[in-house]
Amino acid sequence: MSYFEILKKDLASGARNGVIHTAHGDVHTPQFLPIGTRGTVKAVTSEELKFWGAEMILANTYHLWQRPGDALIYKAGGLHKFMNYKGPIFTDSGGFQVFSLAKMRKVMEAGVLFQFDLDGKQEILSPEKSVQIQANLGSDVALILDDFPGYPFEHRRSQESIELTRRWAERAVREFQNIMQHGDPLNSGQKLWGIVQGASFPDLRERSAKDMVALGFEGFAIGGVAVGEPHEEMMKAVEAAVPHLPETAPRHLLGVGTPFDIVQAVSRGCDTFDCVIPTREARHGRLYVSKKVTGNRQEAVEGYETIDIRLEKYKEDFTPVDNTCNCYLCLQHTKSYLRHLFAAGEPLGIRLASMHNLRFYLNLMQKIRDAILYGYFDDMVKDFRDYTQKE
Repeated sequence: MSYFEILKKDLASGARNGVIHTAHGDVHTPQFLPIGTRGTVKAVTSEELKFWGAEMILANTYHLWQRPGDALIYKAGGLHKFMNYKGPIFTDSGGFQVFSLAKMRKVMEAGVLFQFDLDGKQEILSPEKSVQIQANLGSDVALILDDFPGYPFEHRRSQESIELTRRWAERAVREFQNIMQHGDPLNSGQKLWGIVQGASFPDLRERSAKDMVALGFEGFAIGGVAVGEPHEEMMKAVEAAVPHLPETAPRHLLGVGTPFDIVQAVSRGCDTFDCVIPTREARHGRLYVSKKVTGNRQEAVEGYETIDIRLEKYKEDFTPVDNTCNCYLCLQHTKSYLRHLFAAGEPLGIRLASMHNLRFYLNLMQKIRDAILYGYFDDMVKDFRDYTQKE
């Protein structure tokens, strides 16, 4: 059995239905990975995630390295046992923190010198160290440590980043092979994926993709996107990378994104996604709602909008947040009640909003998979829109 099987291709685009076979179960693609940064998806349980159709979650190597520490998680039997999550887990490498914690780190050939925000101590996260931490976590997919610039993109800086990422990748591969062959890994089925960088420059994306392919990874992530650039620049980066990656390998788009971004990226050949948007927006009272308009298919769900439940206009609105949603919030409560919870500072408000947004995203991925399977994904791409207007 191959690591990644393609079950159905869309004839009008690069979209495909597939399945990634991991040590902790299958992941049907396209798939969205809820973010479990510190070993928990905020405000929800592992059982709820499985019930809603989540097949893989993403945890953060850097933050778990800081607290509680990968050594403790190793003693607990790995991250799956520590958090009692029985499905596949994807871990990033700490590379995003190289970007997001720019004021607290220094990038060097050896790795990244971080100053921890918890106790102020300094420690280097090297390509080897990142692989070691992820081996201790026992995740199903581990990523190499990478470097990338923010937006606006500069060709020279982006070229330097792909060269450093390649050198780090070579070291990561050697360390990973050493652990798998001579160490005592918690998850002998763990796979190391490469990361393609290069901002939105086609020549650099092509070069980086070829660098990663040459190192023999079984999966690939497209990184350095969703860092402040417009949607068009993001898609330009995807279009430049995908043609140079093996069709037989899964492709993950890191840190993406809005529902519109995801639909567009699926059409360009991306398989899996992760983003903080569903839970982060929920904590601020913003909810995703399906938008129905009359189109090619009667009452087709062709897009979405967001609402800010904290607004006064919802005070006496006794309708569900989304009539098309079957989550607990929409089945049991009204906009008025949810607004009251936020106004009163009740934690239940954040929990209900988080449940809804995650269910919205997971339902969206099921709709995408069905559209590819039954041959109308091209219509979905044409019809699907972000109708959001800031309230």
